[in-house]
Amino acid sequence: MPAKKKTDKPLIGAALIQEVCRRIRAARVLWDAHSNAACRGEREKAMALYETLSEAEREKVPQVLRVWLRYRSEKYFGDDRTPPGGR
Repeated sequence: MPAKKKTDKPLIGAALIQEVCRRIRAARVLWDAHSNAACRGEREKAMALYETLSEAEREKVPQVLRVWLRYRSEKYFGDDRTPPGGR
């Protein structure tokens, strides 16, 4: 199988919404597998893309994913939490 080609075009519209959903789902899978560091990375990427969405586009992201992203962001990854690598 050939390698995927990397495109330098920024995502817009439906492709951007699809990528945000994919990243949130990937973070959820990593969270369930207790891979906290990997989950943190995926969640940060998802949040960065989510922040670029307009209000109308944010409504197109399923509510279950939006709630999970917001809940995990505030409760487990917020500024008041201890950053990773403190040992």
